[in-house]
Amino acid sequence: MSAARPGVVSALRWELRKLRAQHRARVVLLAALLAPVPIVVIIHGQSRPPKDTLFGRFAPDNGFALALLVLGFASQWVLPLLVAIVAGDVFASEDQHGTWKTVLTRSTSRGQIFVAKTLTAGGFAVVMLALLAASTIASSYLIVGHQPLTGLSGQVIGSHTALSLVAASWATMLPPTLGFAALAILLSVWSRNPAVGIAAPVVLGLVMGLVGALGGVEAIRPLLLTTSFEAWHGLLTQPRFTGPLVDGLLVCGGWSILSLGAAYVLLRRRDITGG
Repeated sequence: MSAARPGVVSALRWELRKLRAQHRARVVLLAALLAPVPIVVIIHGQSRPPKDTLFGRFAPDNGFALALLVLGFASQWVLPLLVAIVAGDVFASEDQHGTWKTVLTRSTSRGQIFVAKTLTAGGFAVVMLALLAASTIASSYLIVGHQPLTGLSGQVIGSHTALSLVAASWATMLPPTLGFAALAILLSVWSRNPAVGIAAPVVLGLVMGLVGALGGVEAIRPLLLTTSFEAWHGLLTQPRFTGPLVDGLLVCGGWSILSLGAAYVLLRRRDITGG
């Protein structure tokens, strides 16, 4: 075990160095940091709020409601897309450039490379989500205000409590975001095509969302990865319920384990003698 650690650490450092050099990754992080500001300004200036969405009717005049409105929109397809931009390319890029034989040197095994690339994609997802959440909450708080929030049960939530609940709601996005990262990794390894690795998770996420909205699918709806994006609703009710959060954590963990396990098996069995 001790002999394997330097290989993993060295591979991880190399993957992080490559990630920092990627223009696409830098653009995603910059967009996560800056894009919420104009979005908040635009919604705050609307005379007709989007009343058909959760917290939409309060969003123009309440910073906490606006941050939750952006959260609901981001979970539909933005988060799967942003995380897949790195996770869906991290393995397929080696196939695209024919660099597998160069990467798999004597000191670095396929398993070590897999761990390093997976940690890099997962770490990017965490940083991206943290930047997006912090920027959205901060800009909504500063630009729109921090008035008491009306919860989903009609209860009035004080500003201090509302801030912590909004932050917690954004934090609940981490398990499904990492689940989509694992799915993107699987598609990246399977397809060997960066375009498929990036686009397919977004398409699958949209399909899951549509299936979950249909009637008569109550048995499979809790098993869909996108259902976990809605678990934060229980934090804004009175009384609060956390059952969906626990269920979502288990479902996302299952998706992640199965996706990464299948990806690892595919990578182990791959013939890379051609490049």
